[in-house]
Amino acid sequence: MAAIDVETRGPNGSVRWITINRPERLNAYDLEMARTLIAAFEDAASYDAVVLTGAGGAFCAGGALDQLGEPDPEQLRSLFTGSLRLVEAIRACPRPVIAAVDGPAAGGGNELVVACDFAIATERSTFGQTGPRVGSAPVLGATNLMAVQIGEKRAKEMAMMCRRYSAQQALAMGLVNEVVADDGLVEAVERWLAEIERLSPRYLEIAKISSNQWWHLSKDNMSSGLGMLIQAIGSEDMLEGANAFLDKRKPDFRAARRAAQQTETEDPQ
Repeated sequence: MAAIDVETRGPNGSVRWITINRPERLNAYDLEMARTLIAAFEDAASYDAVVLTGAGGAFCAGGALDQLGEPDPEQLRSLFTGSLRLVEAIRACPRPVIAAVDGPAAGGGNELVVACDFAIATERSTFGQTGPRVGSAPVLGATNLMAVQIGEKRAKEMAMMCRRYSAQQALAMGLVNEVVADDGLVEAVERWLAEIERLSPRYLEIAKISSNQWWHLSKDNMSSGLGMLIQAIGSEDMLEGANAFLDKRKPDFRAARRAAQQTETEDPQ
């Protein structure tokens, strides 16, 4: 199976299933994978619905962090802007998009759940943002659009505190629509798809476009947040967060900042 697997399913071939298949890194995506995902959503108008899911017991961990320890500004700029284009592609897709979540939806993966029209999760699934813990910030959904879905205080808690939430907590907050048994995800998704297939595609599209007003209000905020992230590439906080993640240790941002200040003092420009 490819890193992104795109299938046609359903009795009439009316559903596009998109599976992120990099389970060894919790389905974190790189730039090429993001481009493949974007194309799959942009080419989905002939279907009744689209399902986004992950393979191997995880939904998605967002953009891959493996290059943040030694950041290449141009590569990261491309990955960041590609992530924004992916969110835009989900929202611009004229068909309902269902996030079928089985396992962790972390960081940018949680923001993909925010971007989707509906979300169905298994009991073992977890949700949360990781940005400030790994030297980043969740500006593509968690700091803007998610507040409409779960409320401002809860959204700030999730975006800033980097806590992990169970599927039942996500359901209570309004982040997901339904929680099912661990072996019942496909059946539940197919039940939703059967309902969708009985509805008017034309008027579903109108309803989706109309209900996207909060997304449109969030786009400028996402773009400005992305600009700040790009300007922060290579900062001591980014390097410490990424290296701590890769080394599987707790980050010490204050020590990293003191070390950077000491270096500047000893070697003034």
